[in-house]
Amino acid sequence: QVQLVESGGGLVQPGGSLRLSCAASGSIFSSMAWYRQAPGKQRELVADMTSGGSTNYVDSVKGRFTISRDNAKNTVYLQMNMLKPEDTAVYYCFAKTYGPPWIVYWGQGTQVTVSS
Repeated sequence: QVQLVESGGGLVQPGGSLRLSCAASGSIFSSMAWYRQAPGKQRELVADMTSGGSTNYVDSVKGRFTISRDNAKNTVYLQMNMLKPEDTAVYYCFAKTYGPPWIVYWGQGTQVTVSS
C-alpha cells in the first residue's frame, strides 16, 4: 500500500521559512512534486523533481523555494524561504511511479499560512 505522509506546515510570518517533508512508502517513484491550492483557486504545481535530479518550478517561487529528494529514504522536501502571504495554501505531495502504467498518488495535504 502506497502512502505519502507530509509534515512541516504551519504558521509563519512574511519573510520567514518553512521546510515541508513528504515520506513515501510502498513503491518507488520516477518523479515527486509539490502542489498547492489556495482558497478559491485551482491546484497548481509548485515544484517537481525527477529521480535523476531534474527540477521545475512555477515562476512565482523561483529563487525562494528549493525542492530536493533523498532517494534512499524515498522522501521529497520543499525548502521555502522568503515566504509571502500569497504563498498561503494547502500544500500537497505528489508522486508518480515508473511506467507504463504510470500511477499517481497524493498526500493528504499540509496547511501553510503566511501572516503577520
